[in-house]
Amino acid sequence: MKLGSKTFWKMSGGIIGLLVVLAILIAANVIFGRLRLRADLTEEKLYTLSDGTRRVLANMDRQVALKLFFNSSAPEMPVYLKSYARQVEDLLHEYRLAAGRRITVETYDPEPDSQAEEWAQRYGLEGQQLGIGGPAVYFGLVAVCGDVEAIIPNLDPRAQEMLEYNITRTLYRVTHPTKPVIGVMSSLPVLGSGQQQFPIPGQPRPPQQEAWTALNELRQDFDLRPVEPETDSIGNEISALLLIHPKTLSDRTLYALDQFVLRGGRLLAFVDPLCIADLESQQSPNPYGRPESSSNLERLFKAWGVRFDPAQVVADMSAASRVRAANNRIEESLVWLSLARQHVDAQDIVTAKLETMMLPFAGSFANENAEGLVFTPLLQSSELSGPVSAMSAQFGGDALKREFREGGMRLALAARLTGTFKSAFPEGKPTAEKKEGEAAPAADTNATHLAEGKSAVVVVGDVDMIWDRFCVQEMNFFGMAAKQPINDNLNFLANVVEQMSGSADMIGIRSRGTFNRPFDRVLELERQARNAWQAREEELTKKLQETQEQLRGMQDQKDANQRFILTPQQQQAIARFRQDEIKVKQDLKEVRKKLRRDVERLGMWVKVINIAMMPLVVSLGGLAYGLARRRRG
Repeated sequence: MKLGSKTFWKMSGGIIGLLVVLAILIAANVIFGRLRLRADLTEEKLYTLSDGTRRVLANMDRQVALKLFFNSSAPEMPVYLKSYARQVEDLLHEYRLAAGRRITVETYDPEPDSQAEEWAQRYGLEGQQLGIGGPAVYFGLVAVCGDVEAIIPNLDPRAQEMLEYNITRTLYRVTHPTKPVIGVMSSLPVLGSGQQQFPIPGQPRPPQQEAWTALNELRQDFDLRPVEPETDSIGNEISALLLIHPKTLSDRTLYALDQFVLRGGRLLAFVDPLCIADLESQQSPNPYGRPESSSNLERLFKAWGVRFDPAQVVADMSAASRVRAANNRIEESLVWLSLARQHVDAQDIVTAKLETMMLPFAGSFANENAEGLVFTPLLQSSELSGPVSAMSAQFGGDALKREFREGGMRLALAARLTGTFKSAFPEGKPTAEKKEGEAAPAADTNATHLAEGKSAVVVVGDVDMIWDRFCVQEMNFFGMAAKQPINDNLNFLANVVEQMSGSADMIGIRSRGTFNRPFDRVLELERQARNAWQAREEELTKKLQETQEQLRGMQDQKDANQRFILTPQQQQAIARFRQDEIKVKQDLKEVRKKLRRDVERLGMWVKVINIAMMPLVVSLGGLAYGLARRRRG
């Protein structure tokens, strides 16, 4: 009996202990489940919302439902899309936690002929065929706020750097359904100009000018309203102003721009040291001269700590473009800048996805560190660049080569200014100019003068980049004329306007890092070899020039009758050059061989670690565990 009692109490004690442990675990889960203790250990902070997104969520005063449609059960769905869908879902979970009850997240699997698929189609999501004759699959996001809906039709993994920005922008649009009003001020007919309704008899009808394609594209998402360059005030309904090629603006117009920025309006200003669109739209009264085609905002730039020289354009050896010069000759132009990934800020949301851009005769901006303002370059030249005069740039390659000198530093072709701006008119609003025969205008004492204010301004050193010739090409599509982008110039404009016209918090949203990790070591090896190759090429070119100068000097010392006869000195110089050329070419081959050898060696070690090393570690661990058990036994 005693033995049975002891056994009973032991069993009862064990069961009670297990129940107590279970109760503790449940209580701990309930307690710690309410705590938001999470750590983002990824290097790019892929699951951490930016401060701008958090401010947008904090300012939301309406309920929003985020509905993610994804065919998670489809067997033909690729694994990488399923993995990316989980990452999107995790990020949406961060939005829900940050917004509290203002955001709900719903996930749907739109199987064929299901109600979820019907709702996806109603919202306007597009099904994609993964195989021939296979069912349509969906991967999109819908934001619903009352009767207002906004969608991201396709969540493309290739645009993962834009994921946070696109989601936040969708939330902002659905909670602010009114179309943003964008003002457009320009000395060029960027919005188009219609024909005169009642033409003057005896005079030819002026041709109708179409709006620039860049502005037509913006009309799809924004309410564009023209602002006259002679204005002395900018309406409060305008949240952002697009300023294109401002020429000879009066002080009262500059003051209107100044006060617009200080009251929180965002400004996107395109200035240009040499505007081709302007040159082709005007006729010079002087047949021996060229019309003025530069633009500037000198007084405002000075107050904002920005220096811009309208007499100089940027020449860049790394961004040279092949253009057709005089006599139908093709040459490399250093001032027609073809920008690539290395010329843009890959971390900024405006430029994160830009691949190629064209900026002909662009100017540059220098930061003079104005107090309270942050200067962020968006587009930059390389270190193989330098300024040249706009006059020399018009005469082609030879004039440029004589003047061009590498500056050894990157020049900002476009930049963003954020922070507290100070007025360029500390004395207040300037009085209007007195016209002949009229009394002097009275000072405006009713207007409130702002001395400073927080805002954001983007400045771009080229106007032609958004002119049709340098950003689109016209194509025939089933008998209809269509315009197709030839680079990312239009995308740059759309990104900046989208950012500037939205909430001020949208400007601070950074580009989200990529989920893919590149082979940095391999890329570094290639970069080193490429730099060595370029150095050798420059050395070879320099030797070639020296040899040619020696040959010209020898030719000048000869008699006219012996002009085409090689002297022993010339023959020796040519032989030396050929020997040097062969040696340099051999060195180049060695550089390429070394590159391939280092890359192959690195690839072999990666394969060894992935294929052999990890199984070996697991096997050794199992063997050690077995030996340890045998010793204990």
